[in-house]
Amino acid sequence: MSEVGEPEWRVLAAISSLLILDALFLGIAPSGPWDDKSFSRGIIGLVGASMGYVAWYRATFRRSGLIPWLDLWEDPRSTAKLELGVAIFLLVCSWVAGNQLQPYLPDPTGLLLSLVAMLMILQSLYVLLSLGPLNEN
Repeated sequence: MSEVGEPEWRVLAAISSLLILDALFLGIAPSGPWDDKSFSRGIIGLVGASMGYVAWYRATFRRSGLIPWLDLWEDPRSTAKLELGVAIFLLVCSWVAGNQLQPYLPDPTGLLLSLVAMLMILQSLYVLLSLGPLNEN
């Protein structure tokens, strides 16, 4: 750890990158309980994405946890707008992954990317509504 109380995120980010790289491109996975390598690749990808989220949270907010409360954000309005833009881009990427790149990626890649994009859209809209029409102040 670089500072007292600041959680380490670099190791999680490195492991996450390796797991996602393996799930998307390398395909090194056991056959799994159903004799299906794609199931194991999907689990490896999900674990990698989860570890990546934890690493992002620790690097961004410099604390352990999983939920990005509004009081942790420096500029919630502009960050929510940026997040909304990234989510829409990710939604387009999920369409491409589910259509044009489908033969090259594991089957549920487009579905999982669209799930993450929809969750990001939900969070960014929540932040924008909390700061705007639903603000109690």
